[in-house]
Amino acid sequence: MRTDRAAGDGTERVVGVEVTPVAGHIGAEITGVDLAGPLEDAVVALVRQAVLRRKVVFFRGQRLDHAGHVALARRFGEPVVPGRRGSVSPAGFPEVETTADRLELGGRFGMDHAEWLDRRRHTLLRGWHCDHGARIDPPAATILRAETVPPYGGDTTWANLAAAYAGLSAPVRAFVDGLRAEHRLGVGYQPRSGDDAYVRHLLDHQVASVHPLVRVHPETGERVLFVNGYYLERITGVSRPESAALLEMLLEQAVRPEYTVRFRWEPGSVAFWDNRATMHLAPSDHAHVGAPRIMHRVMLAGEVPVGVDGRPSEAVVGTEPGRW
Repeated sequence: MRTDRAAGDGTERVVGVEVTPVAGHIGAEITGVDLAGPLEDAVVALVRQAVLRRKVVFFRGQRLDHAGHVALARRFGEPVVPGRRGSVSPAGFPEVETTADRLELGGRFGMDHAEWLDRRRHTLLRGWHCDHGARIDPPAATILRAETVPPYGGDTTWANLAAAYAGLSAPVRAFVDGLRAEHRLGVGYQPRSGDDAYVRHLLDHQVASVHPLVRVHPETGERVLFVNGYYLERITGVSRPESAALLEMLLEQAVRPEYTVRFRWEPGSVAFWDNRATMHLAPSDHAHVGAPRIMHRVMLAGEVPVGVDGRPSEAVVGTEPGRW
């Protein structure tokens, strides 16, 4: 492959590879790349640049297997090895997590998938999250590939948290720059009456950290509104009513349609996103379709977030940097 310099901005382009934005503030589709083959350094650099600029990029028609998936991830960072994976994850590839929706979750905690989702996502904003946001060092990025998808439904949506921050008014940006918030596993879950196996699971595997509400991206230097609906417990240093009102406002800001992109999966599709600058919403519209949705993901090790004031995040319970 040959590389050219684009006029004006010095950006490197790779001949035969196209990066096409798919929404105003976030998302791009990349064509002309075979992710299962050996990637030249120029292609790796282009993809990395596209992920940083567009926050999530999409590839279609890929033929990755588990080994190829892990090898791809290693070109961009260090894959993490989760301490716990679902039972349908592949035995020989500890970096790969398989999410099989109804196959994996039905009956796992004594409830079917629909009830489990309903108790986790009892408000419109609760399902939005970055991967492992309660950790002291959330993953830097996630690479997700589709094996089997339903004939309709099952789309994933991402939000650009750097654009959401930039879209706040200047006085609000200055205010939230100095705030911190506690992120905790299982926040907002509505328990069943009596014994609840999922509550016991949360208590046995509790994870919590205090992160800056605005983090500085370690590569781009952008300020990122570090919010999500699933892990964010409260803003520290303010009352709970004040925290609830502020978080609702900031979450609504983050998921405004102009800051989001929605992707329709096909078998062989791959999404690669910056987990430090986005949150995403997994689908809940396909359980009634009666078709499986089998996805495989590999996450890249991330850094401890740092706020505008230079202070890093602090672990509360169940987490330490680099230890999964």
